[in-house]
Amino acid sequence: MRAPEPGYSAYASMKGGLDVVTRYMAKEFSTRGIRVNAVSPGSTRTRFADDAFTRFPEVVPTLAAKTALGRVGEPGDIGAMIAALVSGESRWGTTQNIEVSGGYNL
Repeated sequence: MRAPEPGYSAYASMKGGLDVVTRYMAKEFSTRGIRVNAVSPGSTRTRFADDAFTRFPEVVPTLAAKTALGRVGEPGDIGAMIAALVSGESRWGTTQNIEVSGGYNL
């Protein structure tokens, strides 16, 4: 769990809610053989927040320095995890919230 940062209470509450709804939905849908998992991306180079990485490229090195793998994510990094989760290879996995962040740590 990351340390709280001022200004992120609504966002953090939403993320906590995602954990709870994932567990409940997995239980509710399990009788039909439906698995429910969530993916929580870390800093990923997308157009999120009005294309913030393009508008403020100076934040990228700071985020990369706080990431174990030394870079921000790319959309394909997140897509690959989702593809793995929906494949038959992950047939026993359910109720998980998988962080795909490259080891981001505050």
